[in-house]
Amino acid sequence: MAFRRKRKTIPAKTPGELDAMEAAGRIVGEALDAVREAATAGMSTLDLDRIAEEVIRSHGATPTFLGYQGFPASVCASINEEIVHGIPNSRKILKEGDLVSIDCGATFEGWVGDSACSFGIGELDHDVQALNKATEFVLYEGLKAMVPGNRLSDVSHALEQATRAAEQRFGVALGIVDGYGGHGIGRTMHEDPYLENEGKPGKGPIIQAGSVLAIEPMLTLGSVDSYVLEDEWTVVTEDDSYAAHWEHTVAATDQGPRILTPRKTMRA
Repeated sequence: MAFRRKRKTIPAKTPGELDAMEAAGRIVGEALDAVREAATAGMSTLDLDRIAEEVIRSHGATPTFLGYQGFPASVCASINEEIVHGIPNSRKILKEGDLVSIDCGATFEGWVGDSACSFGIGELDHDVQALNKATEFVLYEGLKAMVPGNRLSDVSHALEQATRAAEQRFGVALGIVDGYGGHGIGRTMHEDPYLENEGKPGKGPIIQAGSVLAIEPMLTLGSVDSYVLEDEWTVVTEDDSYAAHWEHTVAATDQGPRILTPRKTMRA
């Protein structure tokens, strides 16, 4: 007797649940906007963390990152060669020419929003500005693959193809950080599946209407390799090259990809 194997899919949220996720995501967007608008040379990354936490709590939400697996802050604040998971502190002072990556999460009425962006303090060097614009470009090009009927690795492949296109568009060589990527998200911050930022198309579970992924390209001006500092959180490039990080929580719908973490400052 033959049995037909069930095709694995990425779980779907209902339209109402997507609306609830966007409510959380809009709070994250407001927090990122507030941090980006306030950030100036002479401020500490702890100052930025406090701004984000105040915005999140003012909406009746809670900072998802705070206490998550022991993380001690409301945002991840990563500077220059730091890729992700930088811990805000009062000793890390922003200076002109820094590239700042802020990753933020908020939990509101049981649902999580997760988003990140990178921005400069003052004027960035030409290649660093190109890196940042390229990473943002890759996010928005890659998320176009978040449509029903595609498979998980179609998004990975779209991100990789966008990275190669960005190299030509922005005139810069880019490294795709190895071992870090996006993820499913919903009532908890990290859900299956893991989303690689590169790969061959046509593999993995099927995306359906209502499937949600946090899509987050992380690119460098050099090595794809990284290591974690002694604080056991901060991930830095192996060769100290600058890194940028952009992320949106995105739902697949019959009308196309739906960004659940909208914000005003959408461009690098």
